Amino acid sequence: MQSRSDFRKTLLALALAMPTCAAAQSAADPAPATDLDRLVVTATRTAITADAALAAVEVIDRDQIERSSAHSLPELLRGRAGITLVNQGGLGKLSTLFLRGTESDHTLFLVDGVRVGSPSSGLASLQDLPLEQIERIEIVRGPRSSLYGADAIGGVIQVFTRRAAAGTGVHGRVHAGLGSHGLREASGGLDLRGTRGGVGVDVGLLETDGIDACRGIGAPLYAGCAMDQPDPDRDGYRNRNVALRADLAAGDAWRFDAQALQSRGHNFYDADPAWGLPDNSRVLQQVVGGSIRYRPRESLGLALSAGRNRDDSDNYLGDAYANRFTGTRDSASLQGDIGLAAGQVLTAGFDWQRDRAEVEDPFSPFAAARGNRALFAQYQGQFAHGDDRAQDLQLSLRRDDNDQFGGKTTGGIAWGLGFGDGWRFTASHATAFKAPSFNELYYPYYGNPALRPEASRSTEVALRHQRGDIEWQLQAYETRIDDLITYDTAIFAANNIEQARIRGIELTGGLRLGAWSLRGQASALQARNRSAGIAQGRALPRRPGRSARLDLDRAFGDALTLGISGIAEGARWDDVANTLRVGGYATLDATASWRFAPGWRLQAGLANAFDRRYETSAYYRQPGRTWSLGLRWQGD
Repeated sequence: MQSRSDFRKTLLALALAMPTCAAAQSAADPAPATDLDRLVVTATRTAITADAALAAVEVIDRDQIERSSAHSLPELLRGRAGITLVNQGGLGKLSTLFLRGTESDHTLFLVDGVRVGSPSSGLASLQDLPLEQIERIEIVRGPRSSLYGADAIGGVIQVFTRRAAAGTGVHGRVHAGLGSHGLREASGGLDLRGTRGGVGVDVGLLETDGIDACRGIGAPLYAGCAMDQPDPDRDGYRNRNVALRADLAAGDAWRFDAQALQSRGHNFYDADPAWGLPDNSRVLQQVVGGSIRYRPRESLGLALSAGRNRDDSDNYLGDAYANRFTGTRDSASLQGDIGLAAGQVLTAGFDWQRDRAEVEDPFSPFAAARGNRALFAQYQGQFAHGDDRAQDLQLSLRRDDNDQFGGKTTGGIAWGLGFGDGWRFTASHATAFKAPSFNELYYPYYGNPALRPEASRSTEVALRHQRGDIEWQLQAYETRIDDLITYDTAIFAANNIEQARIRGIELTGGLRLGAWSLRGQASALQARNRSAGIAQGRALPRRPGRSARLDLDRAFGDALTLGISGIAEGARWDDVANTLRVGGYATLDATASWRFAPGWRLQAGLANAFDRRYETSAYYRQPGRTWSLGLRWQGD
């Protein structure tokens, strides 16, 4: 009830602001709309062009989202460089992401600059973030703790929700679709724009009957999917979502914006009746945030932002209430950017965060809270030596003060050199850390209050070439993680017993040949356990050694576009001891888009065209061949 009250207050605040709103950019996204396809803000907390970033960056914009056959964020991210997705049975099912071989809770997720994720599990509920509400996604591979603090060992992924349309007046959009396994989708949005700002709202729903996700193992080992006789029913999913936004430009120096996203899901899954465990969950994802920007002149800017993420799960066995997990993450940031000279920027600021978690369960209740304060600073400098021969330097330092774990200092250095004809070399080194989640600390029969934060150090080199319509980039990196948290059978609880070494190579590139567009991504990874004991030298679980993705699109004028996407991943182990093998797979997806009238588009998608049977998590089936058909209208 409290979450609904909070969201209603946000709705009221945005409604009251409607008559006076006018156009302003987000504090996290301050660039003009025409430049959004070239600018990224996640890599440095300042707006820079993607090709100027000294980190591995990928941007997925709204056009790419709509051209894909994906219906969820995990489906969209599948197969991209450095990313491994583990999914437990299709749309709406638990999905965990491993970035550059690090743990599933080693990636920081942001929604419009607000930190999201469950304080209990340490995971972000990717499966519940509605794809129709996303405008663009920025993926930064490599540690970013010196800018963002805890959780960014593997990198940062930031989701930007739908933005108000450019230009004054009323702008609308509608989408409806259907597909395999009873898929039903519908969404719509409306923007009201004035000369200095506006407001907007989008609503959406998604329903699917799902598949019989759990195949079982034929022998009762433990609860969950590895059971003797799983329920032979389909495991469906329903989602309702709404997003609100408002922005205002008050004069030339002041800019204000606010946004809110609420996603409510109902997820069904298998459970062994003998254990009496839940078989369905009602989940809530809510992100509310806003910012104020003051830029009196081009070389000076100040931004204040704040937000809250709420992550709730009410769990049931049939209609009988079983337990509840509730988590809130409040955060605020004050950041200043000072132009020291041409091509040189100093950024400094203060971050504040407070996590709260509560578990209501007759057998394992607990409640916990902790705060964190941090100071950070970053220097970015570009030293030009003629066209295409600039040197870039980035230095960053951060000091975190955690209520529970005390002080932690992280830093990073990156250097880039352009040496003519579109060639560029970069090198970087950075440290990062991850504080234990509340489940790892306190969950009964698993938690260990004596846990220490995990720590890492990473080194990366990259070579890039861009010339005309052809570009490619090669990265090689090594990450070493100390005090890796895992379940210790010696004490029957979580413990800091592991060390890991991760080495990888990523190759990305693309080219355009007339109406043809080709983009490829490939990763090779070696993630090894370096701890003493029986697991020493073995592969870390759920990380395939090879993965690749190839996207090919062909445009026929302005009316028709056809595309295919091939995704392949090698085999992986599903356990620390490397005894449970999950085989590799390859799938082919196809899409078609036909613009048959101004503003109208008909889209068709075919996923897993050859009906491959495969799993990304042991015992959980993935959907076979599926089709979808959608209709979109976009007003001027």
